[in-house]
Amino acid sequence: MDEEWSQDAQALADALPDGLVVADAAGMVTLVSRTAAAMLSVSSHESVGKPLPEVLLLRDQDGNDWHATNRPYDGLRTRVAIPEQSWILPSGNEVLVATRLSRAGISQPIERVVVVLRSGRGRARLDRERSDLVATVAHELRSPLTGVKGFVQALLNRWDKLNDEQKKLMLTTVHSDSERLSRLIAELLDVARIDTGRLALYPRPSDADVLVGRAVASVQAGTARPIVYRAVDELPEVSVDPDKFTQVVTNLIENGVRHGEGTVTVRAEELGPADEYPGVRVVVEDEGEGIAPEMRRRVFTKFWKSGARGGSGLGMYLVNGLVRAHGGSVAIGDAPGGGARVELTWPAEDLRPGRGS
Repeated sequence: MDEEWSQDAQALADALPDGLVVADAAGMVTLVSRTAAAMLSVSSHESVGKPLPEVLLLRDQDGNDWHATNRPYDGLRTRVAIPEQSWILPSGNEVLVATRLSRAGISQPIERVVVVLRSGRGRARLDRERSDLVATVAHELRSPLTGVKGFVQALLNRWDKLNDEQKKLMLTTVHSDSERLSRLIAELLDVARIDTGRLALYPRPSDADVLVGRAVASVQAGTARPIVYRAVDELPEVSVDPDKFTQVVTNLIENGVRHGEGTVTVRAEELGPADEYPGVRVVVEDEGEGIAPEMRRRVFTKFWKSGARGGSGLGMYLVNGLVRAHGGSVAIGDAPGGGARVELTWPAEDLRPGRGS
């Protein structure tokens, strides 16, 4: 029966995605999964019966041994786990190690030590994402900050030599760049809140026509590209956070100006009987190259960019997160002129996840 149980335990351990090493109360290895054996460059079968330090060949960056550092069988008798740590495998690759110290009860001797080995690739990917975010933020902040610094320095050095019109132009530029910085910082904060599930929304019945009109006017003031807004009469109210709604629509219009050609068209219309809920549909279309069907799922991922026209690569990720946080939806298609068509639906009632009826 013990042999049969051992075979079943081995088969189960081998099926796990992470590596598993188990040692008994005497510190002798009783099980090594196939994944752990590959990581540690040992044999699963030959490792059974050996002391744990001879099998768990892990070192830190300073060459310290895992077993000598953590001393799993020593220390406080109330200890039941060793937090996840980063260690180096014999191959030189990083591995994340978490340990469970099994006891029959509080202050009882250790009966079993269970060590889980997880590849460090996931953490490396997160580190790369953090590095990408830092690089993106630095790049996006540098441009407006350079402008602000340059014009403020010019005003300080040449104040008496500049006429009122020149001063007004410089201050207007400084104001515009500072607004751009404020929007970028707000976007970064919202991205972090979406990632952690801490996004705060304050929806209330709002006039979609007025909010879309403001977004169009705001973007139009900063570009020579034509932006056409069409809305049907008597749009129903939508249950949205006005600031977030305006942020989303402004982002899409700016994307159309940045990546498209010709005219950017914005439409707002009432959702029909075939839609899932009453509300408003907002459509933004440009006359650019569009987005290929196979790329449309990637549009909503972080740092996705189209072409070489700048941007943080966070805009569409944020658009998708904010709309869905309201209980709405986002869809990408082809505009009649061949460009991109982004369609948003905004519910008339509060349909936030977990709060809808």
